[in-house]
Amino acid sequence: MHLSPGSVDAVDAQRIEGAARGLLRGIAQLGQSLFREGDFGLTRSQAVLLDALEDGPCRVTGLAAHTGMAQPRVTVLLQKLGEAGLVERRRCEDDRRAVETSLTPAGRALLEAGRQRMAAALLTALGNGAVDDPERAVSAARDALATLLNALESEAS
Repeated sequence: MHLSPGSVDAVDAQRIEGAARGLLRGIAQLGQSLFREGDFGLTRSQAVLLDALEDGPCRVTGLAAHTGMAQPRVTVLLQKLGEAGLVERRRCEDDRRAVETSLTPAGRALLEAGRQRMAAALLTALGNGAVDDPERAVSAARDALATLLNALESEAS
């Protein structure tokens, strides 16, 4: 459903805005807690770059656009990740002037292990009586986030 400014009265708009603020705070807190549980041994920015590389090689410009980080910061972080053996950089096949970065097997393993720790922490927290049906709670949260993301993406188009 698309809500135009004229289709939402002032009271509804205030309620939606209040709920959105609470949602944003909750997402930030959940992200911080899960990242801490992931125990990646990296900064959050470094972990974000590894995650962005999971789908395949990417140029610095693409990583900067995907993550919202400045290109010089991405370059510095990639250098550190490369020194740690988590990413590798090589010339593009189709444009020898450009460089692409990809995950190494060690980078992929680190990312997967951290995600497993995050999922285990969430499962443990939910299994301690916090909710009746942990699987349903996680599925509902995932579906709600997908709905919000789809709405934002269609609005941007």
